[in-house]
Amino acid sequence: MATMEITKDNFKDTYEKNDILIIDFWASWCGPCQSFAPIYEKVSDKYPDVVFGKVDTEQELELAQHFAVRSIPTLLVIREGYEIFYQPGALPEELLVELVDKVKALDMEEVKKQLDAEDKNKGN
Repeated sequence: MATMEITKDNFKDTYEKNDILIIDFWASWCGPCQSFAPIYEKVSDKYPDVVFGKVDTEQELELAQHFAVRSIPTLLVIREGYEIFYQPGALPEELLVELVDKVKALDMEEVKKQLDAEDKNKGN
C-alpha cells in the first residue's frame, strides 16, 4: 500500500478503521525527512495490510502538537488504538521492516493487560 497523507480531517477515521497505523511526521525543509521518504514508501509497499501515513508538520500543526512531536522525522505506531512505538529519527530500511514485523506479531491481549496494569499503578 502506498503512503497516505494524514490530516486533522481524516485522522480520526483512519485511526478508528485500521488495526495498524504507522505515521511519519515530516516537513519539506527537513533533509533527514527527505532521505527517509523513499525508504518509508518502499517498506509501505511490502505491507498492504498496514496503513502508512504521513503528517506534514508544517501543514498539520495540531496533529504534531497533539502527539508532542519535537523533532522530525518522528515515527509513531498505533495498533488497535494503542500507541506502541514513538521515536524521533529516521530508520534504515531493515530496521523499519523489523519494526513492522514485530508490531504485526504482537499479542495485543497481553499488551492490553500490561498497559491496563500500568494505568492502575499510576493511579495509586
